[in-house]
Amino acid sequence: MDVDYGPLTKLIGTWKGDKGTDIAPDPDEDQEINKFRETIVFTDIGTVTNAEEQTLAAVHYVLNVNRISDNAPIHHQTGYWMWDKDKDSVSHSLAIPRAVCVVASGKAEVNAKSVSIEVATDISGVVQTEFMSKKAKTTSFKNTITITDDTLHYFETTMVDIYGNSFEHTDENTLTRVS
Repeated sequence: MDVDYGPLTKLIGTWKGDKGTDIAPDPDEDQEINKFRETIVFTDIGTVTNAEEQTLAAVHYVLNVNRISDNAPIHHQTGYWMWDKDKDSVSHSLAIPRAVCVVASGKAEVNAKSVSIEVATDISGVVQTEFMSKKAKTTSFKNTITITDDTLHYFETTMVDIYGNSFEHTDENTLTRVS
């Protein structure tokens, strides 16, 4: 049986980009800006059924980010993009090795030229350890992806309470499909 991945179809494959900008909190200088390169591999995994009522088409991904200045790894992430055809909704679940997981939901817009996906959550979609809740608490997350032909652009905002302040941590990049 063929799986209908709907708006997630265009994600599937390997993407690379070296135009990334990460604006992160810094205790000494208010913010740290890193230029980065990244690779994202999206793999179609089929459908999953929840409580015998909901069927989701699922795409698994692994994302690796390296700082351009010294090639140091600065971020690793894995997760799933899921599409509920019946509800015409998209969900994104992710985990990062800082003991933080996020589940965000939203919608996709598909037209003849592009696919745009936007998901968001407040703190209710965030699970984090007690340490992170006290020291670097994630309070919201929003991700917007636009795919046009073989170009993927995203802008992601994570609100973090850290160093005694609320900080808007952003990541943005433009990637090209390489396979």
